[in-house]
Amino acid sequence: MSANESHEHDSAIKTPAQLLTVVVLSFVVPIFIIILLVQFVTGNKRYENGSSAMTPEAVTDRIKPVAGITLSAAGPGGKTIMSGEDVFKSTCIACHGTGINNAPKFGNKAAWAPHLMHGVPALYTSALKGKGAMPARGGNSSLSDAEVKAAVDYMVGAVK
Repeated sequence: MSANESHEHDSAIKTPAQLLTVVVLSFVVPIFIIILLVQFVTGNKRYENGSSAMTPEAVTDRIKPVAGITLSAAGPGGKTIMSGEDVFKSTCIACHGTGINNAPKFGNKAAWAPHLMHGVPALYTSALKGKGAMPARGGNSSLSDAEVKAAVDYMVGAVK
């Protein structure tokens, strides 16, 4: 046997201290890796401020863009009901803002007085069905009865 052949089977571990180190590391390293994997899989993450990502508030914040619900006053078909002021600004102001076609101008008591003599229910009927130059629902057929009445109430409230 030559000298080269005897070195082929030599072990990298030459001392009992090296053997002890290898044995300890062979148990500690896999356990450490398993702990890291469990932490990763369970998602036990922490935010910068140290709070857990699994608190109810953190979970709510994360799902808010997906599960958020906005409640609003909605009429038939899910349409949002506009306020009287919004209806006035979007539809009625065209005539009642300027007084065109003898429409009683918004806020003008003298112009509204003859119309108020007949009472608010008569104004509702005129606004819903149309009267004179004013078309039904002020020309906006998408308005509900409640929205038209709210607009009448808004305009009447400005002169009382």
